[in-house]
Amino acid sequence: MKKYILPLLLMTGFISTSFSQGNDALYEKAMKFKSEYKYKEAYPLFQVLLQSDSNNVNYLQYASYCYSKFGFYHIAAEAQKIKHYQIAEYLAKKAIKINEKSADAHYVYAMALGRINENASSKQKIANAKLIKSQVDRAIELNPKHAGAYHILGRWHRTVANFSSIEKAMINSFFGGVPPGGSFEDAVKSFMTAITLEPKFILHQLELAQTYYDMGKKAEAKVWAKKVSEATPTNEDDIKAKKDAEALLKKL
Repeated sequence: MKKYILPLLLMTGFISTSFSQGNDALYEKAMKFKSEYKYKEAYPLFQVLLQSDSNNVNYLQYASYCYSKFGFYHIAAEAQKIKHYQIAEYLAKKAIKINEKSADAHYVYAMALGRINENASSKQKIANAKLIKSQVDRAIELNPKHAGAYHILGRWHRTVANFSSIEKAMINSFFGGVPPGGSFEDAVKSFMTAITLEPKFILHQLELAQTYYDMGKKAEAKVWAKKVSEATPTNEDDIKAKKDAEALLKKL
């Protein structure tokens, strides 16, 4: 019987190594698509990777990212969009549980919550506000050059600044207020930082234009919206940003 053990172990090791090498190649391909903002292509690859190893932090956090992006751009039905965002939330939380020191895990958790909040009730938005802020702050603490985290931070500040008087009363009454910040000025600072870190990612510029518009600073809003409208789109984020910038310019 012993004579069969070594060949069996060698065979098992070979299969395991081959499977690992296959995953490495697939992960490299998926990350290439992600870096090129090709969410539709990256999305199914990360699903396959998760099926092979559901405890791999990288698979979890980048699958979460793709679920949020794919749901936003490629799912029409609202219920299905929300389902994708909830899966993104679950995957991000699992990634954080495995490696709390992953900046990207905290970032994608904040992203998923932000997407969920887009169609949430005022109460849920307020309940998530503190959590989003804590996650994005942790991402920046772990990686001070995380442009995506600064982008979400900018949206957080603008969202809180735009809360109605009723929503602000709810914050104070039921949630003991929100973390410091929540101003248009802080939103501008965050988007400026994101632009400095990722000058070619025009979505940062669009959000800055929108912030200036909300502030009533139409001249500044026009400058940044025009920059976006004149850019050549290279991915889904750019295409949407360009359309939104053109719509904003019409309002201006």
